[in-house]
Amino acid sequence: MRVGGPDYANILISAVLSGPLGACPSLQDGVISVKIYEGKDIRNVGLTGHGNSGKTSLTAGILYLTGVTNRLTRVDEGNTVTDYDEEEIQRKITISTSLVHVEWNKTKLNLLDTPGFNIFISDTRAALAAADSSLVLVDGVAGVEVQTEKVWSFAVEFKLPRALVVNKLDRENASFDRALESIHENFGRGAVPVQLPVGAERDFRGVVDLVRMKAYLYEPDGNGRGKEAPIPDDLAEAAQKAHEALVEMVAEGNDALLEEFFDKGTLPPDKLKEGLRAAVVEMRLFPVLCASGLRNIGTDLILDFMADYFPAPTERGPVTGHLNGEEVQRKVSDSEPLSVFVFKTVADPFAGRVSYFKVISGILKNDANLLNVSTGATERLSHIGCLMGKTIQPVTEIHAGDIGAVAKLKDTLTGDTLTDKSSPISYPKVKLPEPSIAFAIEAKTRQDEDRMGAALQKILEEDQSLRFYRDPQTKEFLLAGSGQQHVEVIVSRLKNRYGVDVTLKAPKVPYRETIRGTADVQGRHKKQTGGHGQFGDCWIRMEPLPRGANFEFVNEIFGGAIPRQYIPAVEKGILEAAAQGYLAGYPVVDFKVTLYDGSYHDVDSSELSFKLAARKAFKAAMAQAKPALLEPIMNVEVHAPVEFAGDLMGDLNSRRGRIQGMDTRGNTQIIRAQVPMAEMLNYQNDLISMTQGRATFTMEFDHYDFVPQQQAEKIIAAAKAAREGVEEEEE
Repeated sequence: MRVGGPDYANILISAVLSGPLGACPSLQDGVISVKIYEGKDIRNVGLTGHGNSGKTSLTAGILYLTGVTNRLTRVDEGNTVTDYDEEEIQRKITISTSLVHVEWNKTKLNLLDTPGFNIFISDTRAALAAADSSLVLVDGVAGVEVQTEKVWSFAVEFKLPRALVVNKLDRENASFDRALESIHENFGRGAVPVQLPVGAERDFRGVVDLVRMKAYLYEPDGNGRGKEAPIPDDLAEAAQKAHEALVEMVAEGNDALLEEFFDKGTLPPDKLKEGLRAAVVEMRLFPVLCASGLRNIGTDLILDFMADYFPAPTERGPVTGHLNGEEVQRKVSDSEPLSVFVFKTVADPFAGRVSYFKVISGILKNDANLLNVSTGATERLSHIGCLMGKTIQPVTEIHAGDIGAVAKLKDTLTGDTLTDKSSPISYPKVKLPEPSIAFAIEAKTRQDEDRMGAALQKILEEDQSLRFYRDPQTKEFLLAGSGQQHVEVIVSRLKNRYGVDVTLKAPKVPYRETIRGTADVQGRHKKQTGGHGQFGDCWIRMEPLPRGANFEFVNEIFGGAIPRQYIPAVEKGILEAAAQGYLAGYPVVDFKVTLYDGSYHDVDSSELSFKLAARKAFKAAMAQAKPALLEPIMNVEVHAPVEFAGDLMGDLNSRRGRIQGMDTRGNTQIIRAQVPMAEMLNYQNDLISMTQGRATFTMEFDHYDFVPQQQAEKIIAAAKAAREGVEEEEE
């Protein structure tokens, strides 16, 4: 293990981490290698929490403590292993889930460092599909925040055992008691402290372990290793009370332990540890720990906790999938047929498509040929490896329950299942919410335009919460994401990764036109020139249809007033005229046209003549049928702390919104409303300002409704001015 002394090892490890390939290495005869672990010795832990709760800093502390890095890296310095993307370094936030792995107490810990800001939170949900437990970080100053509740709900959805870490206890105004009160208010009394802090704010220097009933004090050098010490006198009474409360809660869920507790009034440490682990795995209790990720206090005890109390993937029970159309259960075991679930895709400009996967069953060998159940393609998994941030360290095999990565799969994307061809099971994909905001995107140059589609396709493979499409009405290309910052990050990646320069602008609102009344008109087209002329004559009735009915054409011609071959031309003429609009150039919808009479000329009539006659009839009918503008109405759902509810409802009302209902979950207020799309184009920034960034919202189209007259007049006037401007340019 020792080659050239510790300095040589640190230099070599750092080189691996900064190079094109690498991982958490061990040194054997001068060669870097990764130890292969069986599922029973693996812990897959998702580090989750609100943005800036310290997940990346805690991960950095773990890597330093376990010898993966030779110094304590920091987010502010942009040198952490897990926040390696240029956008993450620049913005100092986690944008995409990153993985590392370490060895602790003969256990392999796969740690998923996930995003905590609402705009990128869907990536956290997708990543937790690969986790077997969740460590939820809570800011020691702010307590439980909006996204803390959101990631907790993800863990509940995936049925993940979880624990909480009150982090940043070294900050000014940090309070473990206040944070614990916030935790109990939101997550119930099952969140039980297993540690107490020694000191507060700047004097935070250690942790009392309530299971071992010992204190651990830390040096200011940040090495992460606590020195065992007696419990300070000023904490002795509080520690004893907290220990007794912990023993009682552990015993409550186990009849044998409860009987022993009643007999002896306590539980011995080994029984307490055994009972606590069972309570964690069964999700009856959610232990609360203490830490400062920035100063690396409590890190070793967190590692102990994850290794000792969180379940191995083989303990989590079978995974449900589908085989030949039937629901089946597959054990997480080496002895089962091989199956691999791809839970994340990264578009690397150098390595190409990198697929992050979890081996659900069987043993994955390097160069295995597997069937993609979703596409039917066969994939060869060459150079499989374990992840350490942006690097991959090659391994020869990966056992059931472990997480790995492979580059350059041709036909495999996030959510796909790769299996042995003899047993093609497929696992359900993680459903992500639809994007809440869209921006029009334009290439700056013709060269950018040529490359934009291919570059966006690679990014869409990586981030499945994005949508890129062309609006058939406005003819704009739209890029839709979870929020403005989300879309801005993608634009920056387009430029930095692929050299594609684009501009963003608010999308055009896809207004439509319709009618409120009825009309009965004639459309007559007659033109005489040398030779054959043009003649078409039709009578139509126009009437409104319900919203969403679009268009209906009825032919009531009898007796050959219009020859049969010209009837389709009448319908086509009306549709063409409707597409060009009447009031402001927006498509006309939700109307019915009945063709009931007309006349023709044996020589001068033609399809073109009747199409032109129909266009004239349409315009005449629109003038009589009370034309009106329609606008898209969106279903909006806002999640915010309760104290902002009044201001948010007032703001939605000012946007012509209609409140549909309200719910309260813990300290979070959920407001549902229907709001015109035109009023929501700048809502993201306004919401951030109103709530200090503590609120989130989703938005999806619901229906079209009439635009109020005052707004309609402005829209029509603007459209008329735009048309006149175009006409002047053409002249």
